Amino acid sequence: MSDTPRDRAQDRARVASGQDHEVRYEADKKGVSKDAVKDAVKSVGNSRDKVEAKLDLKT
Repeated sequence: MSDTPRDRAQDRARVASGQDHEVRYEADKKGVSKDAVKDAVKSVGNSRDKVEAKLDLKT
């Protein structure tokens, strides 16, 4: 993990459903709606791999 300028570690392996830019990124990447990303996070948790796998099933 890399540190941010504010010395907080970021975890790129997670999708923060409360962060609009992260939800929008995943939605654009997978070609789905932001609601679909939020539903996937609710369904499988915030692991980026699991969310992307769930979204792949929808497309």
